[in-house]
Amino acid sequence: MTATRPEYTTQQRALYMAMELSEASWVLAFATAPAEAPRRKTVTARNLAALDLEIAKAKVRFRLAADAPVHSCYEAGRDGFWIARALTVRGVQNLVVDPASIEVPRRQRRAKTDRLDAEKLLRQLFRYHGGEKDVFHICRVPDDADEDRRHLHREMEAAKATRTEYGNRIKGLLATRGLTLVSIGRSFLGDLDGLRDWAGQPVPAELRARLERDFEHWQLADRHARQLESERRQRLRTAPEGKGVWEPVRRLLRLRGVGTNGAWLLVMEVFGWRKIRNRRELAALAGLVPVPYDSGLTTRDQGISRAGSRRLRALLVELAWCWLRYQPGSALTEWFRARFGAGGRRGRKVGIIALARKLLIALWRYVDQGEVPAGATEVDWRTKLNGNVEVCV
Repeated sequence: MTATRPEYTTQQRALYMAMELSEASWVLAFATAPAEAPRRKTVTARNLAALDLEIAKAKVRFRLAADAPVHSCYEAGRDGFWIARALTVRGVQNLVVDPASIEVPRRQRRAKTDRLDAEKLLRQLFRYHGGEKDVFHICRVPDDADEDRRHLHREMEAAKATRTEYGNRIKGLLATRGLTLVSIGRSFLGDLDGLRDWAGQPVPAELRARLERDFEHWQLADRHARQLESERRQRLRTAPEGKGVWEPVRRLLRLRGVGTNGAWLLVMEVFGWRKIRNRRELAALAGLVPVPYDSGLTTRDQGISRAGSRRLRALLVELAWCWLRYQPGSALTEWFRARFGAGGRRGRKVGIIALARKLLIALWRYVDQGEVPAGATEVDWRTKLNGNVEVCV
């Protein structure tokens, strides 16, 4: 019998790259091992040809094969996710890092430059690939279509914020003359004619001219928001049944208390493209997880983390209040009343956060598994688009 010698293979060496991005330039840090002195280079921002050239030069510098794997990372920020997609097309295994999850020294003053940040990120990239998966948090990169679908509701949100800003400014200017308007609408100029101050005088000429200019901006933002709302309703009416991301939106619209704004935002920001593994991950995405502090003899509750999406968290709190009003017979409403109904205002504010977290999980199961929240009532989603059913958000 002839003995055979086992064949041992070594894993191919890889190139590791960290990128520190800015408006004018990108600082690159290369290495193949944690103890190795990094190779630092600076290229013009958004110059992919220069980036490819520096990667090739780094492989030559570290004596790597031309087809050696490349692992890279950069912090999520102003440049978004297009860089990650471009690197993936080039065969680079890239990670988009959540900046808030990066370790920072607790010194009162610390040195911070793009070069130091790139080298630090490179060291953490080695630790991540060495098995320390908690060294930083990874952002999931959406597809082009998923990212593009988020523009409509975010543009609408900005238009409504602008409308509110000019509305508050107009009311503030009127308050300087002791004048008040309950609401600002299309009849504002006529209402302005009838206003009289404490001395029975009309609005002064210069102030009126400023108010008219601000009202023009208000009208533009209001018209912009209404056009986007109309376009959103039209998409939901005309999209094919049972296909694409429109179906989860329609499914959420069947629940009383969940309106077009809430259903659209939940699907486009979360349910439509994110791969959610468990309820804890989902709650952390909205920043609704508790943050205890227990060190030695000191123990206190620090509230929720608020580390997730501010847009999503604000929506869920509003949806939670709406749920109490429009789903009075649901199990979630009964839980809230039994736990916080007899408490004061502060207790209800704490309880609504807990309800928002439970509601988010219930809506996820409803969309993902078709599990209707216990005791919840459903309606035809078309009636909501037509305005025949009163909804909150």
